[in-house]
Amino acid sequence: MDDLSLATPATTGLATARPQLATSADDAALVDLWVRSKRKSAHTRSTYQRHGDRLLAHLATRGLGLRQLSLDELLRFAESLGALSEGTQKNILAAVKSLLTFGQKSGYLPYNVGAALELSQPKNTLAERILSEEQMQRMLAMEDDPFKHLLIRVLYSSGGRISEVLAATWRDTAPNGKAGQITLLGKGGETRVVKLSESTWHELRARRRPADGPDAPIFASKKGKPIARSWAWQIVKAAAVRAGLPADVSPHWMRHAHASHALDRGAPAHLVKDTLGHASLATTTKYAHARPSESSSDYLAV
Repeated sequence: MDDLSLATPATTGLATARPQLATSADDAALVDLWVRSKRKSAHTRSTYQRHGDRLLAHLATRGLGLRQLSLDELLRFAESLGALSEGTQKNILAAVKSLLTFGQKSGYLPYNVGAALELSQPKNTLAERILSEEQMQRMLAMEDDPFKHLLIRVLYSSGGRISEVLAATWRDTAPNGKAGQITLLGKGGETRVVKLSESTWHELRARRRPADGPDAPIFASKKGKPIARSWAWQIVKAAAVRAGLPADVSPHWMRHAHASHALDRGAPAHLVKDTLGHASLATTTKYAHARPSESSSDYLAV
């Protein structure tokens, strides 16, 4: 198969110099190149790959390739996602739009039909995924396994994504006054340093074994590797069920709880933004809107 780098315009700058490659194999190669160009976690890249493959599979049933994709066919693909939740549909279509933009920019596609596709805004269900402080404390209090307790506590205390916390090593920790801090590697290769509470820091340091070198994962399996995401999810879900909470609680709910509880306790929005690594303040303030402390309904006679 020809290298996809050949699909870019010739050095003459003429767009007509693009070679017209075959469809299926080269389409798959474009998706692979698009995924690898993303500076995201392995989990996120895997999700992008899945969404790109879904589009190619749809086109294959129609005897088409990416170069034959029309807006009408793209809308047909969007309609085929109707059985999925609104949020999932939006994520898939946003990924597809990104793929098509990449295809045009790389010179592989003559034009970007995805630019004309508008994404609907799904209902904001953030409030449904925010635990109260009492619920969060109950989860921690009822988890008596030290390893599992520490994982849940660090997820909540740091506000880190599960991928960031599991990738952290002992080298990423350091004292900070009477407490300590942890450095997390976030989206786009951005790092941020998060200060931990004194009690969380002491619990974290107490879990370090003498044999743990600086590059050992904080949350390591028996083989010395970071524990699997699936195991971390099971730990959180089991703790939630034990505490009488919804079975769909996930590690990301700890991040939501951190943001909401910090804002409720008066933390400045910009500080929460920096701690969680949000790209914009608008993302952070969604937590304040999800659980408002007052409303004009307070003034009604009902």
